[in-house]
Amino acid sequence: MRRPRVMGIVNVTPDSFSDGGQLETAAAAIAHGLRLVQQGADILDVGGESTRPGAQPVAETEELDRVVPVIAGLRARWDGPISIDTLKPAVARAAVEAGATMWNDVSALGAYADSPAVAVELGCDVVLMHMQGEPRTMQTDPRYGDVVTEVRDALVHRAEVAMAAGLARERIWLDPGIGFGKTLAHNLALTANLAALIETGFPVLFGASRKRMVEAIDVSATDPLDRLGGSLALALEAARQGAAIIRVHDVRETVQALKVQAAVSAAARPAP
Repeated sequence: MRRPRVMGIVNVTPDSFSDGGQLETAAAAIAHGLRLVQQGADILDVGGESTRPGAQPVAETEELDRVVPVIAGLRARWDGPISIDTLKPAVARAAVEAGATMWNDVSALGAYADSPAVAVELGCDVVLMHMQGEPRTMQTDPRYGDVVTEVRDALVHRAEVAMAAGLARERIWLDPGIGFGKTLAHNLALTANLAALIETGFPVLFGASRKRMVEAIDVSATDPLDRLGGSLALALEAARQGAAIIRVHDVRETVQALKVQAAVSAAARPAP
């Protein structure tokens, strides 16, 4: 099996659910990103607005002040792919000007009317993530009839909207949005049936690192830092089904787990 690329998370926010407030300066965030690269990250994902359940919106100017110096600083020291995690077209534009090569949008280019057009203008890769509702209320009472089918169809529709605006198909990535307007049962169904999304032909990004679904399964994992084992299990399952990018906090451990998984897979005997 082909090992997916690992996307390391660089949160420049005071209120992210796992690591909020840890990177209070651009210099600290840049240093953290470079450490993740040393640990094996293939891509860095820089975000300046928390989208955890209940999160409050951040002003555009404040988000720009948080992320642009970090992206510019990383680009000056590293030539690998950098993603901007934002809802806002203006932030995506400034981030790309500073050196970002991917736009990771939790609203699947749906938060602003001009998002698809800006994505076309920028010409970068775009991650379309599924979210039911919006961060402040998405976990209040999420409901689906068939979560796997509905998430797949919703993401394919957003991809069609983006392509109709002029975005090249090969620039589009899909993300099922684990934990974004989903219960534990929804998250498990999406993970167990990730192949349904992969079968659309779009490359898939999977992100469940340190998320609350691990605590829902193991009630002792109340601290996000205690969710490494569960995060690795989810990452390995996503990789087994064909995810192309795994988005994580714990880069070194995830890279190691994926390398071992790939080695075991390569050693398997062919079926008779």
